[in-house]
Amino acid sequence: MKIIIAGGTGQVGTILARHFNQNGHSVVVLSRRLQKTLWRVVHWDGSTLGPWLDELDCSDVLINLAGRSVNCRYTQGNRRAIFDSRVLSTQILHQAIATIEHPPAVWLNASTATIYRHALERPMDEATGEYGGNEAGAPDTWNFSIQVAKAWEMAFFSTPTLGIRKVALRSAMTFSADRGGVFDVFLNLVRHRLGGATLPGTQFVSWIHEVDFIRSVEFLINREELTGAVNLASPHPLPNREFLGILRKAWGTRVGLPTTRWMLELGTFLLRTESELVLKSRQVVPGRLLEAGFQFKYPTWPEAAHDLVVQWRGAHP
Repeated sequence: MKIIIAGGTGQVGTILARHFNQNGHSVVVLSRRLQKTLWRVVHWDGSTLGPWLDELDCSDVLINLAGRSVNCRYTQGNRRAIFDSRVLSTQILHQAIATIEHPPAVWLNASTATIYRHALERPMDEATGEYGGNEAGAPDTWNFSIQVAKAWEMAFFSTPTLGIRKVALRSAMTFSADRGGVFDVFLNLVRHRLGGATLPGTQFVSWIHEVDFIRSVEFLINREELTGAVNLASPHPLPNREFLGILRKAWGTRVGLPTTRWMLELGTFLLRTESELVLKSRQVVPGRLLEAGFQFKYPTWPEAAHDLVVQWRGAHP
């Protein structure tokens, strides 16, 4: 197959490009940054049509992951960049598909599991999950993330694309042993004995191992009956306190200093990022994947954490 990955130079895009390239597919990444890789990288700006149209024509699969990183402070300028980079790239791909003669048969567009509300009392699947937004007491940054997610999916689904199957990937945190990824962030806390509970510790962590992320994307490409929004997450989210305790055990350390909210807010301010990643309770489950018969290789956190730590030690001796 010829697979186009728009915005494919980040952690998740690299995971997919690497996998599909190793398995003999023709991979073309559309990116603002040209770089040397084992697959082709073609320039695009994410907002205007250009020569990259020739790559999209006669391709089999389009995966759009474009979007400015949310690992930043939510200043006015950064908010605009986060919002526009997602919505405008999705809109320009609609224009592109309307222009070319032979569009791809399936279009997978990134979304996010953070579209659901802060949930402690029950899990959120696609059928019964409640969207967040303007909940009493929720920080403004949480509501902003939800507004972005809603606008992103509206831009994706509001324009008809006759003959093209469309799936929105509501992904949880994707964990791989790559440097700079979200797993690397959590493991660094544990390695420096700071991996105690992020208080209160009852907030749920939703996650997915990179192997299951890749397998679920392949599953969605091949299952022609699946359309609409799909949660990409392990079937077993768990509380922050338990999540970090298991990661400490996998690393081989007992000590992990707890982090209070004020410590976290100070730390994220100094690191120029936001605390939503660990404070918002994401209790997301993959209802549609399970109903369709998808089987996870790493359904629970202990086995996933062990594998990721082994990989990380092997890659960073």
